Parts: sequence; structure tokens; C-alpha cells
Amino acid sequence: MPIPAASSPLKAVLWDMDGTIVDTEPYWIAAEHALVEAHGGTWSHDQAMQLVGQSLTFSAGLLQQAGVELEIREIIDTLTAQVVSSVQQQVPWRPGARELLEELHLAGVRCALVTMSEGPLAREVVASLPRPYFDVLVTGDTVSQGKPHPEAYLTAVELLQEDDPHLGIHHCVALEDSVPGVAAAVASGVATVAVPHIVPLPDNGSYALWDSLSGRGLEELEALLLPAGSTGAAASRGGHRG
Repeated sequence: MPIPAASSPLKAVLWDMDGTIVDTEPYWIAAEHALVEAHGGTWSHDQAMQLVGQSLTFSAGLLQQAGVELEIREIIDTLTAQVVSSVQQQVPWRPGARELLEELHLAGVRCALVTMSEGPLAREVVASLPRPYFDVLVTGDTVSQGKPHPEAYLTAVELLQEDDPHLGIHHCVALEDSVPGVAAAVASGVATVAVPHIVPLPDNGSYALWDSLSGRGLEELEALLLPAGSTGAAASRGGHRG
């Protein structure tokens, strides 16, 4: 049986979105290709991989360098509109994400969405879920510094603390799939689980490394917050590939 939320070390899970909850990276890459080609340029797979997990402002700057003759804001709006349109046609859920969200919801563990996508896309994805799983949404248009800077994760914790002043960094676990996202979560001090998807992630011991969220549950997340040597903790701490 899961530990009741009131006595659990885990009070909140901070979720990345693109690549972690939904497999939208192919939608972003298709939108990038279309935009660059519309401006007479070419866009390679390697260039697309540089943008995975990055802030949209950073991404727009690289698209300008590739020949897109639009302002940063216009590029962001164009890409976001295309991805929102694709999500409206089909939401590409990542394995295990919805099941874990449901388990956390039933256990009373709060969830925050921490994404570099902007509000319109985040709200579209959240609205596609069967329940209001997320207490807090931190999106790329609500922070001044995007991932890999920790601002978005620190902001999520601060917003969660408004309703629970006793909640701290040490009560939270972050779920991420990208190099910038993992770097942001680790830099914030939150225990971090990396679930690599499009881009491989090194096993360097500063975060737990899982190959999927499928089959993962509350107890494994709680174990990340228990002292080393506690029952079950060694199986789920940083470096584990499951």
C-alpha cells in the first residue's frame, strides 16, 4: 500500500511536459522544418536536437540564424500555433505518464507542470487530461530565464508553498527528459528523475535514470527522498536504469 500523502516524504511532483508527458518533440521539429524552409533555408536533424528542452526564446534565436526572417515573438507564436494545432488533432501521450498522474492524484500528492512551452500549448495538454491533476502551471512565458536555469523549478516550489508553507525543495521530485531540463531541475535542488526520450542522457549520479515511466509508481518516487540505506531506497536512487 502507498504511504498516505500526509506521512510521506513526497509532497509534490514537478513535471516537465514536452517529451515527458506528451511526445510533442516531433511536432516541434516538423514546425521548425516548415518555418525554416518557408524562408528558403534548410533545417537538419542535428540542429533540431539542439533545441530539445530549450527555452523558446533560445530556439527562436537559432532559427533566425538558420534564415528565418521574423522577430523572436513571431517565431514563437508561429511554432506554438502549429504545435497546438497538431495536439488538437492527436495528443501523443508518453508511456506511463497518465497512470502515474492518476496514482499521485489518488494519493494526495500535488503536481506542478514546469514547461518551456507557453501557456496556450500547456493549457491544451492539461485540458486533454481526465482530471485537474496540476495545482500549478509554470510555462516559458511566465519566467525570465528558461531551462537550463533553475528559475522555473524554483518558481513552481514557491507557488506550491503558497498553499502549504511547510513544503520544501526536499519534499519534491522532478521528472524530466532533456539535458537542459535535467540541468534546471538538479540546479534547483529538487530530486530529479531523468527519463530520456529524443536525446540520450549520461548516467552521472546526480539524478535517477529511468528508461520509462511505465510501471513506475508512488513508492519509487518516495524512495528518492529517503536517506541512503533506507528500505527500497538503493533500488531507486541516482544511477538506476529500470
